[in-house]
Amino acid sequence: MIWCRFSVGGDTSFGVVEGERVRRADGVPWGAHAIGSATLPLAAVKLELPVVPNTFFCVGVNYRDHVERMAAKRGTVPSFPPRPDIGYRANNALIAHGENIVKPRDAGEQFQYEGELVAVFGKRCRNVSKEDALACVFGWTIGNDVSERTWQANDRTLWRAKNSDTFKPMGPWIVTDADLDAMTTTIRLNGAVAETFKTNNMIFDAPTYISEVSRYCTIEPGDVMWMGTDGVPSNMKPGDVCEIEISGIGVLRNRVVAA
Repeated sequence: MIWCRFSVGGDTSFGVVEGERVRRADGVPWGAHAIGSATLPLAAVKLELPVVPNTFFCVGVNYRDHVERMAAKRGTVPSFPPRPDIGYRANNALIAHGENIVKPRDAGEQFQYEGELVAVFGKRCRNVSKEDALACVFGWTIGNDVSERTWQANDRTLWRAKNSDTFKPMGPWIVTDADLDAMTTTIRLNGAVAETFKTNNMIFDAPTYISEVSRYCTIEPGDVMWMGTDGVPSNMKPGDVCEIEISGIGVLRNRVVAA
């Protein structure tokens, strides 16, 4: 099933996507809800963020090829994480499919995308085993972890390099029955393929991360966990259109504009 969050006529609600139409639902997808009988053309509504999370977990350094190629680009020795660890992102950075990524006036040339698989949780998750971890996931969507690399290298934290307004596109919707092992992530810049990789080819897979995080942090329904990226990102500039496609989910598309 495909769930979205959409607005029309000033009202925002969840809905079920059925081909080129959407059926409005009352309530939340992972809780009590009722699906209506009337449908609207998908082209006639605005797709909003598929979920507004209370906690926004974000995995870093989770693909071996990404570590090796980024180290080669820097001229350093690859350093692989010895265990899964997690960071956080800020909700102010979130934007929906089709909305603009705004490049700040003082951002440098190394303004880059990172295409990521995103877990959307549907159950409260605390001290869950790796074997049971995916049972806490309601579905999957797509994220673009936009990053300003000069700030990332020079600031003491990632507060602006990763969390500036509009730096976290997410969407277009949530797919509940995705097959992680069958997924391929393809990143296109202005229609040209910039990167492609097996989505589930992670150093630590989603169940491992969910289990580890839940030992220390309670994960609540509606929270999200972004699972990291592979490859070496290219620079983006105003006017570029970035598309993150994950097979089995869809395409997240956003244009870059100047502040």
